[in-house]
Amino acid sequence: MYFSGERLRVARQRRKMTGKQLAKKAKLTPVTVSKAENGHQIQLDTANSLAEALCYPLEFFYMDDPDVISVNTVSFRSLAKMGAADRDASLAAGSLGVALYDWVDERFHLPKPDLIDLSKERERPESAARLLRQHWGLGDRPIGNFLSLLESKGVRVLSLSENTLDVDAYSFWRSDRPYVFLNQQKTPERSIFDCAHELGHLVMHHHAGAKGDRGAEHQADAFASAFLMPEADIKSEARSVESVRQVLRLKKRWRVSAMALVFRLHKLGMITEWTYKSMCIELGQLGYRRGEPNGIDRETSVVWQKVLTALWSKKITKNDIAKELRIPLSELEALIFGLASPRSSSLGDGVGAALRAVQ
Repeated sequence: MYFSGERLRVARQRRKMTGKQLAKKAKLTPVTVSKAENGHQIQLDTANSLAEALCYPLEFFYMDDPDVISVNTVSFRSLAKMGAADRDASLAAGSLGVALYDWVDERFHLPKPDLIDLSKERERPESAARLLRQHWGLGDRPIGNFLSLLESKGVRVLSLSENTLDVDAYSFWRSDRPYVFLNQQKTPERSIFDCAHELGHLVMHHHAGAKGDRGAEHQADAFASAFLMPEADIKSEARSVESVRQVLRLKKRWRVSAMALVFRLHKLGMITEWTYKSMCIELGQLGYRRGEPNGIDRETSVVWQKVLTALWSKKITKNDIAKELRIPLSELEALIFGLASPRSSSLGDGVGAALRAVQ
């Protein structure tokens, strides 16, 4: 049997351990752990000690090397405030997420990716947002369920586990398949904006490359704002906004945070600088900087809802999936945390038509 050093590294990173910490817990030397991660084959009793220390099945470490996600290929939502341990844990979750979707791909036909290359528009993110809306035939209407829209266009969405709270979201392409990971601990409105932000990265920065570009985050933010709140619709529905009360009523139309709507109104010149600052102060006093009082319901995944329902009809549980992937059930739960729900979606039929079991 071949012991995979890459799998050891993924498991260690998921547990946010250093090599020294793992060695201490497994009662091994740091040199032994280092050699194991770098491809040196180890004795079975050593592998057992590592598996027990990491609370991973032993079989996990004797599978083929995982699909390692490089930081150079990932667009992180908030890299500046992220520590190395959180970053590595998130990237390791990406490896597990790719494996999970590979497992699903073997059993279901998922919607094919329908994203276009808008890298030439990266300096004009509002234009990129309009072009993608045109490509998808959305016009200027509000989006009823953004998560289901992404899934219907072939984007693979997964959760970030609750032990990576300093990471808002991230995205990457793998084998021409787009992935988005969301922190489900944020408000529903924030998660929707994060989704749109990552969509901006996927279409504007995949081919041009966002690594090292300080403007990429601003471009993705501008894309998200324009995609969620099209200029024509804002100017039609939000004329003469003068009070926070109006903002709190109107934000429900576009399913965005109050702060995001106020920023958009100011960006489009629909409110003055003084009004913008006054509204931000008032919203902050009302708690809208820390959260979204009386917010919307959280969007849920149609793909995972339908996949889990179809599997359950065959008596296949989440525990069975975890066993086949040789990962702890807790890791599987973390990947789909907050995504699966019995609630339906306005775009569910479109996703369901594309998603069917492999014969």
